Amino acid sequence: MKGFMFDKGIDITPTQSPMGFVYGAGVFGPEVEIRHLNDIRASLRDPSCEGPEEVYAIAMDVGKEEHRALLDKLHLLYGVVTYSAGKLGQEPIRSQGHIHKVSPYSGWSTPEIYEIWSGKAVIYMQEYAEDQPGRCYAVYASPGDVVIVPPNWVHATISADLSCPLTFGAWCDREYGFVYDGVRKHKGIAWFPIWGENDELEWSANPMYEPSRLIRKSPSDYSALGIRKGVSIYKLFEEDPELFLYVPQPGLKAEVWRDFEP
Repeated sequence: MKGFMFDKGIDITPTQSPMGFVYGAGVFGPEVEIRHLNDIRASLRDPSCEGPEEVYAIAMDVGKEEHRALLDKLHLLYGVVTYSAGKLGQEPIRSQGHIHKVSPYSGWSTPEIYEIWSGKAVIYMQEYAEDQPGRCYAVYASPGDVVIVPPNWVHATISADLSCPLTFGAWCDREYGFVYDGVRKHKGIAWFPIWGENDELEWSANPMYEPSRLIRKSPSDYSALGIRKGVSIYKLFEEDPELFLYVPQPGLKAEVWRDFEP
């Protein structure tokens, strides 16, 4: 795949025709789930827009066979997602925006650790799904970059490169789940990404929310959460399987989540 260059530390190859993944030797994974355009229309700036019928493919619970039992024991889950090429009307290919549900395991809405494999991404985040969305961020990321979404925040993943479909991996809680109610009530996230002139990504405020300011930035330094630049998050897990216990147990890093900047 064009632009696929990052050493992700696990033998998984994304495909576009059909959209999905090929698992290498010693790697387990499920059949992919496809998110269709009709599944996400309610959260788009133009719900009647045209675009690819299959928007993205997602495979939750993948990993190396040697780690299968350990991942289950630690309550960790690794997921991979690949996007279609194209546009959704004037918008880029993207997820619809959600908050992670409160996990019965920890009693917390859980964080997520994104790692970009190919293409370019914007991880959009806002503090709340209420009328006042709080702080809003657009975090721009390239292959090898890691972006962490803190507990309780609304987030959406946006493909920011028309020439190369976005693919990423992520650490999640094994009892992951998505809450869409607040986003759908406001007919989407607080800032809509749109393709402007010369296919440059621009942002349009969603009038269903109170006024807010969008902060555009690169990923923060996440060394306090064990991230080392240039080392894949799967390799970090292999080196220290308990490093990411704060994903299923966010309370272990409660002090980091206070005033967190993505």
